[in-house]
Amino acid sequence: MFASSCQPHVRKLRYALCITAALSVFSLCASEVFAQTPVPQSNSAPVVAAQAQSPARLTDLLTEAEQKNPQIQAAHQAWIAAQQMPAEVSALPDLQVQVQQFSVGSPRPFAGYTNSDFAYIGLGASQEFPYPGKLHLKGQIAKQDAAVAQEQYESVRRDVLANVKSAYFQLAYLSQTLAILESDGELLNEAEQAGDARYRSGMGNQQDLLQAQLEKTKLLREITMHHLEVAKLEAQLKQLLDRSQSSPDIETTQISQTPLTYTFDELLNAAKSQNPEIAAAQSLIQKGKLQVDLVHKDFYPDFSLQYMWQRTDPAQFRAYYMLTFGVSIPIHRSKLHHELAEAEADLDRSRSEAHAQSEQVAFQLRTEYDTAQKDAELLSIYSSGLMPQARAEYQAGVASYQNNRSDFQTLLNSFLDVLHLDEEYWQTFADHEDALAGIEQLTGLSLRQEGQQ
Repeated sequence: MFASSCQPHVRKLRYALCITAALSVFSLCASEVFAQTPVPQSNSAPVVAAQAQSPARLTDLLTEAEQKNPQIQAAHQAWIAAQQMPAEVSALPDLQVQVQQFSVGSPRPFAGYTNSDFAYIGLGASQEFPYPGKLHLKGQIAKQDAAVAQEQYESVRRDVLANVKSAYFQLAYLSQTLAILESDGELLNEAEQAGDARYRSGMGNQQDLLQAQLEKTKLLREITMHHLEVAKLEAQLKQLLDRSQSSPDIETTQISQTPLTYTFDELLNAAKSQNPEIAAAQSLIQKGKLQVDLVHKDFYPDFSLQYMWQRTDPAQFRAYYMLTFGVSIPIHRSKLHHELAEAEADLDRSRSEAHAQSEQVAFQLRTEYDTAQKDAELLSIYSSGLMPQARAEYQAGVASYQNNRSDFQTLLNSFLDVLHLDEEYWQTFADHEDALAGIEQLTGLSLRQEGQQ
C-alpha cells in the first residue's frame, strides 16, 4: 500500500531530475557557444577580443582618408587641371606664319622669277586680335570654373570624411553593444538561476527555464548579427581609407559625448559662408554674369593683322612689303541675340539653383541640429533616469521572484527592458555623434576637441 502510494511521487521526481539534467546540459552548451561566439577573426577580432594592434583614433583615420582616398585625390587633380584653364583661354590666338611662291608664265616653281617682277617668293606672319576685353572675360569665366572645381573637391573631401566619421561611430556603437550583450547575458544567467532554484524547490515550472534558454539563444543571434554589421563597417572603412580588404581590422577608441555649443543661427551663418555647395552655386552665378558680358562683346568686331615680305630677282627687281589689316564684322546679329537670350536664361537658372541650394543646406542643417539637440536630451534621460530605473526594477524583480511574489514573465520583461534601454542608449549616442558629423560637413566647423577624437 505504501509502495503503491509512493510510485507517482517517485516517477514525478525522476521526471523532474531528467528535465533538470537536460536543461543543465543545454545551458552548458549555450554558455560555451555564447563564450565562443566571435565569428571569423578577420571581422570580429577588433571588437570582441583584445588585439596587439592599438585602437585607431578618429583624427588619424581622417588624416589618412584625406591623403589616400581615391575620390578625394581625383577631385583634387580635377581642381588642379581647372586652374590651368584661365591662362590658356586668355592668351592670344597662335601666330600664323605663311610662305608663298608665285610663278609667272609656267606652273613650274620659280618660273619667271628672273624676268618678271610679278613672280616672287613671300614670307609673312598674321595675328588675330579679339575685341578688347573678350580674352579677359574668357579668363574670368575659366577662373569661375576653377572655383567650382575647388568647391567640388571640398565637397567630395567633406563627404568622404563624414562617411568615415559615420562608419567609425557606428563601429564604436556596435563595440559597446556587443559588450552590453555580454554583460547583460550575465543578468539573464541570474534570472535563469533564480528560475532553476524555484523549479528545484517545486514552486516553479519548466516553461520558466525554457523561456530563459530562448532569450539566451536570441542573444546569441543578436551577437552574430552585430558581428555581421561590424564586418560591413570594417569593409566600408577600409574602402574609404584605400586599405586592402585583407588588412587588419580597425578597432575604435572610447568616444565621449560631444557638446554642441553653437546656436542654430551661428551654424547657419557658417554654412552660408563656408558650405562648398553654396559657394559653387555662387561661382556659377558669377560665371553666368561674365558669360552675358562676353556675348555682349561678341556684337563687336574682331581684328587681324598680317605682314608679308616678297622677293623677286634681287639683281633686277626690288622687294615688296605688304601690311594687311582685317576686321571680322558680326553681320549675323540674330544669332547673337539668341546667344544672349540663352546666356541670360542660364544666369537666371543659376540664381534659382543657388537659392534652392541655400534652402536645402538650411533644411539639412536644421534637421541635423534638431537631431543632435534631441539626442542629447535623450542621452540624459537614458543615463540619469531610464537605465538606472530599469536595473533597479530588475533587481527588485529578482528578489520578488525568488520570494515567490511575482512570476517569471515579469522578471523576464524587466530584463528585456534593461537590455533594450542599454542598446537604445548607445544607438542614440551614435546618432548624436553622426548628426554632429553632418553639421561639421555642412558648416566646415570642427565641433570636437582633440581629446574627444
